[in-house]
Amino acid sequence: MAERDIDRLLRGMEPVLHEAAYGFAVWDGGVMPFLPFATVAETEGMTVVALLEEMAKAGLASEQWARISLTIHSDLAAVGLTAAFSAALAAEGISCNVVAGFHHDHLFVPWARRFDALAALERFAHG
Repeated sequence: MAERDIDRLLRGMEPVLHEAAYGFAVWDGGVMPFLPFATVAETEGMTVVALLEEMAKAGLASEQWARISLTIHSDLAAVGLTAAFSAALAAEGISCNVVAGFHHDHLFVPWARRFDALAALERFAHG
């Protein structure tokens, strides 16, 4: 069952850092030769979030982003979770792009700051 209680969400978020680098790019159309992690249909084009290696094979360039998933099953209607972990990362000077799935939140942080971000989230959750 999805969790809405902010205190339980923060204590139980258990961030997990994925090993592979991800990227963000605009797909010009047609069949994608890779499976995207996420897509966002915008007026200017289709934003894709995918493994950077797969994107590069398809000719798409991107900065490197690390994916950190919060393992707690957060309710889409929960209030305050995004604000709380965003504030914890902002205090460390770490930018964050969030993709909310039905079950979990996925945070994309600059590749070079991935370990700092993970440590900040763990301190926040357990501190």
